Order: sequence, then C-alpha cells, then structure tokens
Amino acid sequence: MKSYLLWDHDGVLVETEPWYFEATRQCIRPLGVELEHARYLQDMAHGHSAWQQATALGASPQQIESCKDQRNRLYQQFLLEQDIEIAGVESVLEELAANYAMAIVTTAKRSDFELIHAQRNIVDHMEFVLTSGDYPRSKPAPDPYLAALNRFSATPEQALVIEDSERGLRSAVAAGIECVVVANEFVTGQDFSAAAYFIDSLAQLPDLLREL
Repeated sequence: MKSYLLWDHDGVLVETEPWYFEATRQCIRPLGVELEHARYLQDMAHGHSAWQQATALGASPQQIESCKDQRNRLYQQFLLEQDIEIAGVESVLEELAANYAMAIVTTAKRSDFELIHAQRNIVDHMEFVLTSGDYPRSKPAPDPYLAALNRFSATPEQALVIEDSERGLRSAVAAGIECVVVANEFVTGQDFSAAAYFIDSLAQLPDLLREL
C-alpha cells in the first residue's frame, strides 16, 4: 500500500526543462560550446554539468560563473514569459491529495521554484517541498528522496516517486523507492528500463494507483 507520493517538479508538474536547456545553450555558447540536446540529456542523466564542456575548452571559473549568472537571469525571464503549464496537473493533484500525503522533491533552485509558483496553486496540495540545497547531493544521488522519506518518517515501500527523467529515476531507484515515469518528449530516448511503471500522462496516475 502506497501512502506517500514524491513528485519530481520540472517536466512533471511544469514544463520548464526545455527552457532551462535553451537558457544554458545560449549562455554557454560564448565559451565555445555548442550545446547539443543529446549530449545535454546524457550528461544530465549521470549528474554531469554542461559547464564541464566549457572547462575542458579552457574557460576559467570566473568566465563560467559569469555565464551561469546570465543563464539564471535568462531562465527566469523564460519562466515569466513562456507557457510552462502541463494540462490537468492541478486536477490530478486535487484528486490524489485526498488519499495520499504528497511532497515535491526537485533539483530546482529555491528562487526559481518560488517564481514559478507565485501565481499557481500546485504547492497547496503538498506537505512540503525540497529544493536544491535541502539535501547533500542532487539527483541522481538518492539523497533528495531519502530526505523526503525521513521527513515523512516513511519507508521506501510506502512511497512512490513520480518522475520524467533518467536522472530522477536513478535517484529514486538508488533510494529504494518504486518509480513511475511520465512520458515527456524533451527526454525521449533516455533509459527508463528501471521504472516500475510508465504512463503517457498524469491523467493515468489515479487509475494506476488504484491498481497497486
């Protein structure tokens, strides 16, 4: 019996991942890196940073930090200007909140997260939110989901993770928690073979949970 739902954020509850990639792609280019989508996804799955490519080309830490600052500003601009909604999210959360304790477990920066949710009601359905800095190591390490289990005083068997990326799936598996992967076009081609379940959209999640 599952009692706790641990939600990834980017790509599951809001469609932000393409915009983070685009902001990074634009701002890393002055350092000589033409960031390719496939390479970006591969690095992300294993917890590597795109900025390591710039370091390999001789960029200094100061140059990289300057470009990261530009990326962060551009990404927040995208968050304010672009459509990042995923249809049906709030109705699914409202339905599931009646029967499950839920939390968001994300690698997003707290400042970005707060900007995204300033005018949304998604967080209202959650017991708590863990963002970057709330745990020692980011996904694909197990730390984020282990921190959530600890916060709930739950066992891995009592929880289910909802993810869309290989990086997040790796984190859930490393924490010993079953994971359902929601299809997302941005990460098509990643390895989801370790997922316990796979669904095409969040609308299918309530029916899946009734079967568990």
